[in-house]
Amino acid sequence: MKHAYFIVIVAVVLGLGLAGLTVPSVMANDGREAKVIAPDSVAYGRTYSEWSAAWWQWTFSIPVASHPLFDNGDCSIGQSGPVWFLGGKFCQTGGICTGSATRSCSVPAGKALFFPILNVEDSAPEEPAFGCGDSLPPLLGGTIAEMRQCVESFLTGIHNLKADVDGKSIRNLQRDFRVRSAEFEVTWPQDNVLSAIGEGPFVAGKYSPVVDDGVYVMLPPLSVGNHTLHFQGSFANGFTENITYNLNVAK
Repeated sequence: MKHAYFIVIVAVVLGLGLAGLTVPSVMANDGREAKVIAPDSVAYGRTYSEWSAAWWQWTFSIPVASHPLFDNGDCSIGQSGPVWFLGGKFCQTGGICTGSATRSCSVPAGKALFFPILNVEDSAPEEPAFGCGDSLPPLLGGTIAEMRQCVESFLTGIHNLKADVDGKSIRNLQRDFRVRSAEFEVTWPQDNVLSAIGEGPFVAGKYSPVVDDGVYVMLPPLSVGNHTLHFQGSFANGFTENITYNLNVAK
């Protein structure tokens, strides 16, 4: 069975708008809610779907020994270009784990914020060895259709979804912010995430196809100063994520 904690993570993405890229639209609110970039936007040159794929490419590219989502490195590790990625908590123990963390992170000014509350990936190399759950037949071929069936099964029964910035909430997360990626490619180092969490060993190299499904949000850049970002959510199998970032946005 593919355990949810092997493939679930929550992230924050921080991105600079570049010249020539589409300026995303910000959804209106009454001042009591956090500002969000519309999920149908082309934000900083990519759709939400494309940003979700980019997040996994970042996550899988970092060796575990320095990985910020294992609390082994600073949030700046692996960041490049217009988008920074932050996230939840990976576990290196067997069974269903609970991801809980409070972190401090310095962020350059002018970055947007993108994060999934809960998300799931699956890839052809992970199948058929790990299957996809008791309710599904074994995945024999690792086809795109099978992998989508796998990740979608984890998004059934999610609950307790919450996200807020400086105490201002983001509403209708499950209804409005469900994101499904196109298939994409990832590069795994030798000291890779999947081997660390028990799905390996996988040797270093490029792997495809990979697909993702999750609940994602993108925020416009925060003002210079200190901010608190909190997000949480639970799967039906018992996995719970509860993450707080104390962000310092600096010039």
